Amino acid sequence: MRPNPWAELLRLPALFTVPGDALAGAAAAGARPTRGTLLAIGSSLCLYEAGMALNDWADRTEDAVDRPHRPLPSGRIRPAAALAAAGGLTAAGLTLAARAGRRPFAVAGALAATVWSYDLVLKRTAAGPAAMATARALDLLLGAAATSGHTRGALPSALTLGTHTLATTTVSRHETQGGSPMAPLAALATTTALTWTMTHGPRTESPGAASGPARGPGSRSSRATVEAALRTALAAAYAATSARPLFHAALNPSPPLTQRAVGGGIRAMIPLQAALSARSGALTTALVTAALAPAARKFARKVSVT
Repeated sequence: MRPNPWAELLRLPALFTVPGDALAGAAAAGARPTRGTLLAIGSSLCLYEAGMALNDWADRTEDAVDRPHRPLPSGRIRPAAALAAAGGLTAAGLTLAARAGRRPFAVAGALAATVWSYDLVLKRTAAGPAAMATARALDLLLGAAATSGHTRGALPSALTLGTHTLATTTVSRHETQGGSPMAPLAALATTTALTWTMTHGPRTESPGAASGPARGPGSRSSRATVEAALRTALAAAYAATSARPLFHAALNPSPPLTQRAVGGGIRAMIPLQAALSARSGALTTALVTAALAPAARKFARKVSVT
């Protein structure tokens, strides 16, 4: 049975990859999740879905040839309705960010501008992957700004997430017609490098981190051991989710395998976000984020995330 056309248009399973951005941003800023974090998550969800609707509206002519089953070319959703949904979701996302403060609103404004610029102009240019990477990095910084009021401490995590997004988006440019194995090979190398960074890099220290109660040497040592073990496990989950389909796509860059590689890269964002939170010392946040992965995997079997 064909899924609901709006669920297909908005790629609802991909929503599970969004909350981890704000949570990782809050962790990198050295703060516990607050009401501002929840507002940032709501804003991110709205802006992400605005981008999904706008993407299909902008691609409706191309999809009529390459993917006629999509909701717009198949006639199940009118183009005007998709464009209206993109506008309404953008307004909702900016409103939620404004409620979190002026700085989060400014970050959300930059994020919305990047999303619309990507879908309407930049996607078909060489700047497309960089624009998408910028959007994902800004989404993480939105969480930091809404939680703590500053973003500087979250910049390394934003750069890591943006790098992964850059690699995945580069692969996605060939998902309908296939292409060279170079893009999946480059993404595979990026996954390897980021996995090494997650497991071997030092713990990220935020200048805005709150100083907790004094701990004894034994307590600090035990916590460091738990942090390292969790980081390693989450980094391994990230590598397993992203690397295997990329390897297959590199061997055979056909459209189906390339699409699987893109889907794997999207789902891999969840363990990557969780690993970033663990690297910042937010173990509970890391576990909560990682718990979203099974749901994303389950629903992706019903509705494509690409």
